[in-house]
Amino acid sequence: MHILQFQHTRVPVEKYGGAQRIVVWLCQALVELGHDVTLLAGRGSRVPGVRVVEVDADHVRRPGFDVHRYVPGPVDVMHYHALVAHPPNVPYVATLHGNLGPGGIAPPYVIGVSENHAGRHGTTSYVYNGVRLDEYEFRPEKSDFDLFLARLHSVKGWRVACQAAKQERFRLVIAGGWRPTLSRWLKFVGEIGGAKKRELLAGARCLWMPVQWEDPCPVNVLEALASGTPVIATRRGSLPQLVGTDGTGGAIGETYDDLIAIRRRLADFDPHACRLRAERYFSHLRMARDYVRMYEGFLRDGRLPEGRDYTSS
Repeated sequence: MHILQFQHTRVPVEKYGGAQRIVVWLCQALVELGHDVTLLAGRGSRVPGVRVVEVDADHVRRPGFDVHRYVPGPVDVMHYHALVAHPPNVPYVATLHGNLGPGGIAPPYVIGVSENHAGRHGTTSYVYNGVRLDEYEFRPEKSDFDLFLARLHSVKGWRVACQAAKQERFRLVIAGGWRPTLSRWLKFVGEIGGAKKRELLAGARCLWMPVQWEDPCPVNVLEALASGTPVIATRRGSLPQLVGTDGTGGAIGETYDDLIAIRRRLADFDPHACRLRAERYFSHLRMARDYVRMYEGFLRDGRLPEGRDYTSS
């Protein structure tokens, strides 16, 4: 199958950019599975093992866009990673990586990134994000700090994690966004990537995800599981499916006091179980196989098949 992927920005990214990393891993996994993959991406894009055609995103989004001006030969399906303004002249699907506005219904060609995400947008088609596991270090022995790794936005709940660290007096490393005013219990390291990010994910006792919004399928949770690091999360968006309810990936709390109680029993969580959860459900190859099933169903029946919720099995 010749699969054309479209990402409107330059890839890969060094630091923040979960959707961009998903696009890179998906392309590489599809190639590993034996498919012919072409990635249309922003100027300066380079992805090892993948044929990349640098484009101006505005050209791709214009009416009358002709795939074959950029790619010779037949294309089986074009996969956008944003909503499609003007359809191309080949079959197409799109992944919605964020949330639409209140009450927003996804068009019929859209694939969500979790069961919760799809259901909130009026569709049953979804594929969970997956990470390239060999890019992360699994470490069963943890250091003496907790980790918050996300945008420093109120919906991500970083202030909840800070409050907990001050109350319970544990070391919390905060990675992301702009620098807030902190205390002796909190260490700010800014936006991180590469070896520094792998080190923090592998060494942290846990990852805090007390989000205050319906998070579609946050990549940092999958990165933590791949590193053998349990996640403390609120019951919002896809978090219950990603973390699980059986203790294999951490735990879900309803209230602030619940999160504190989970933090006090970190010894109950097994890093090996976290890594196994990532290997079973959230690898880049599993993600690619599920997308191939979506492509094949769409080409055969003219509609996207339903997603499969295997994370609780």
